[in-house]
Amino acid sequence: MAVVKHYHHHYHFFYYTSLKRHFTALALVTLILVLIIIAAVRFIAPGKPINLEQLSYLDLFLATFATFYRLLIAYIFALIFSVPLALLITSTPKVEKILLPFFDVLQSVPILAFFPLIVLVFLKFNFFEGAAIFVLFISMLWSLVFTMIGGLKTIPTDVTAAATIFKATGWKKLWNVTLPAIFPSITTGSLLSWGAGWNVIIVAEVLHTYIPNSTSNQDLPGLGSLLVNSSYMGKNSVFLAAVIIMIILITLMNFFIWQKLLHFSERFKFD
Repeated sequence: MAVVKHYHHHYHFFYYTSLKRHFTALALVTLILVLIIIAAVRFIAPGKPINLEQLSYLDLFLATFATFYRLLIAYIFALIFSVPLALLITSTPKVEKILLPFFDVLQSVPILAFFPLIVLVFLKFNFFEGAAIFVLFISMLWSLVFTMIGGLKTIPTDVTAAATIFKATGWKKLWNVTLPAIFPSITTGSLLSWGAGWNVIIVAEVLHTYIPNSTSNQDLPGLGSLLVNSSYMGKNSVFLAAVIIMIILITLMNFFIWQKLLHFSERFKFD
C-alpha cells in the first residue's frame, strides 16, 4: 500500500491514499456488528428482567451483551452527529463565536438532571431502550465534538490551501483532508466518550427510580442494573461478578481497540 507524504516547512503530514477504503471497511464492519447485536438482543435477550435469586452464567453474558449494545448504538449516533456539528461550529469565526459558548454551556449541564423527563417521554412510546440510548448518546456526544473542534483548529492553512488548489471540496475534502486531520482527535474523543458512557450506564439502565409506582422489573437488563440492584439486595457475589466483568470488558477494549487506534492515529498527526 502506497504512502503519500506531504511536507510543509516545519512539519510533515502523511496518510494512506486508501484512507477512504479504511473508513468504508470500518463502517461496513460496524454496521454488520450492530445488526448482529440488535438481532441477538432482540431474539436471544429480549429485555426480560434478570432474576437475581436464580442468576446464571447465561444471564451474566446476556447482561454484558445488552450493555455493550446500548453503548455501541449510542456511540455510533454520537459519532455521526459530532462530525457535522464540529464542522458547523468551526465553519466561520462569526458562527464559532456564537455557537461555541452556547454548546460549551450546554455540555456543562448534567444530562442526568433531565433523565427523569427523558424517561417519561420515552415511556409514552413504551420504548425504554430509547431512553437509555438517548441519555448515553448525549453523554458521549460532547467529548467527541470538542476534541474534533480542537483537531480542526490544528489543520495548517497551507493544507487547506492545497485542498482548494486541487479543487478538493465537499465529500472529497472531507475524506482526503478533514477526516485524516482530525482522526487523532476522533480517537481521543471516542476514548473519552466511552468512558463517559460507562459512568452513565449504571443510571441509564435503572429506570424504576424515574417511573412512578414502578419496581426493579422495569429496569433494563444489563451490567448497570445488575450492579445497582445486587447492591441494594445485598447480593455481594453478583455485585462482584458484574464489577469484574465490567473491568475485563473495559480492559479488553482499551488494549485491543483504543491503544491500537491511538497508535494508528499517530500516522495522521502534523509534525
